[in-house]
Amino acid sequence: MDAVTQLVTIAAVLLGGLTTYLTNYLTERSRNKQLLLTRWDGRRLSSYSRFIDRCRAEVHAAVLLYEVRNNMREDPHDQQDLLTSLVRASERRALAFERVMLVGGATVIDAAHDLKDAVARVEWQARGVVLDELHDWRQRHVEVFAAINRFHEAARRELGVGGHFHADTHSDRGLLLPGQDKADDSAGS
Repeated sequence: MDAVTQLVTIAAVLLGGLTTYLTNYLTERSRNKQLLLTRWDGRRLSSYSRFIDRCRAEVHAAVLLYEVRNNMREDPHDQQDLLTSLVRASERRALAFERVMLVGGATVIDAAHDLKDAVARVEWQARGVVLDELHDWRQRHVEVFAAINRFHEAARRELGVGGHFHADTHSDRGLLLPGQDKADDSAGS
């Protein structure tokens, strides 16, 4: 073998080794990037779910307090206990909101702000900070559940969840509020 053939062989081996190294490096980098994205999606889903749970728990605590304050329900707990439960629920929701702020995209964060504000309006009326009528109470619940649905839609888009979610149709289902029955519905139509 002459020197040129040996140099070509050595160059081919070096080029093959370099190509293999680069291919493995890029493949590993892509795999690590995909693992990181999957980890973040899991954390986002957990944070978004926790935030929705905390918002619903706060609304539930607000409903109990509002109904007891307005003599619409009997409850073994006094108003002070119910107020304490509502304050705790509000604190837990605030912490869950902070997690959404850490991991969420802009659209999800905007939807979370809207939901947080809608829940706060329900809480204020339940606590008596805002004194309004039962109609206003009902309207605040419609607004909070519409905000929940908008948050769901934003979170689904960000997480890449397929399918369609029709928030308007979903909102019309099962929203039961005090004093609301079929007679109220037909009178309002």
